[in-house]
Amino acid sequence: MQTTSSTTTPIQWALKACEAIMDTFEPENLPPDRFHYHQGVFLSGMEKCWQQTGEQKLYDYMKGWVDSQILEDGSIKKYKSDELDDIQPGVLLFTLYEQTGDERYKKALHTLVPLLKSWPTNASGGFWHKGHYPNQMWLDGLYMAGPIAVQFAKTFGESDYIDMMTYQALLMEKHTKDPVTGLLYHGWDETKEAKWADPVTGLAPEFWGRAIGWYPVALLEMFEYMPEDHPDKDKLVTIVQDLLIALTNYQDPATGLWYQVIDKGDRPDNWHENSCTALFAHAIAKAVRFGYLDPKYLQYAWKGYQGVIDTLKFDENGNVIIGNICIGTGIGDYAHYIARPTSENDLHGAGAFILMCVEMNLAAK
Repeated sequence: MQTTSSTTTPIQWALKACEAIMDTFEPENLPPDRFHYHQGVFLSGMEKCWQQTGEQKLYDYMKGWVDSQILEDGSIKKYKSDELDDIQPGVLLFTLYEQTGDERYKKALHTLVPLLKSWPTNASGGFWHKGHYPNQMWLDGLYMAGPIAVQFAKTFGESDYIDMMTYQALLMEKHTKDPVTGLLYHGWDETKEAKWADPVTGLAPEFWGRAIGWYPVALLEMFEYMPEDHPDKDKLVTIVQDLLIALTNYQDPATGLWYQVIDKGDRPDNWHENSCTALFAHAIAKAVRFGYLDPKYLQYAWKGYQGVIDTLKFDENGNVIIGNICIGTGIGDYAHYIARPTSENDLHGAGAFILMCVEMNLAAK
């Protein structure tokens, strides 16, 4: 078993991160002021932490936020129905429906997921990331829509959603994978009209860390609810294997961290980014647990985990501070990503950290 420089275990770090956010925000005040993936990824991590620890306060907090967003009639108080980012928190509704039998949660799921059936697409059938970004596919989008749709398919017996999301995953990889590095570009515009799109390929110019992280994390979540014999399963497993192995070539050997722009660690202005490192460590460890990667790859997950742990600080109340988290970003050039500000304990960074810690806790057993 790997340990940190202290005796704190991975699941204890996950709990500390949950408690730091709980100490900062009442659940109904988690930002932003709508149903959004920032809360969704954080609370997904919290949900997995609750499943491993049985800490009732975690479940209650997650339920508290959801209940602040889902009205008595099952409608959702505030969300953007043309942004994949606002579909993602619906993953929290499955556990709540299972635990309580409250039909509000089921109704909200039947509001969110069927939106995907009429989602605007590019000519190849790829989902637009947002309504005001026509024809743009972003890697992030698979995390926003894939796990919820596949779990919905299994829960309610609507298998066409599985085919829908495996198609999205395969299309995305087909058009964003770089054959030289094995990495995936942040986005692709089939029309080549986006200001960032390469005029020949329609590709984004760079390999942005966190976007790449969402993609294997999403696929590994989807695999939990997909039939083993689904015709796309083997292809998608190979994609996960190839991507995670490619990423190990870009881990900083000195710190265990990955860079904001993955393949340009030699540039003096590039910097280590904690949320992508956490997502990669989570995905590598989970792929090993599922039997998709050789156990020898766990060393990269542990090195990334330790690298993030080594950056942690504490505030005057003893709450953990997770820094070096890139704030949200659109697609741009190298200078764009490098200039993005960082934040501390921002929800998607805290969520990525908790996801890493709960998975490393399983790896440690």
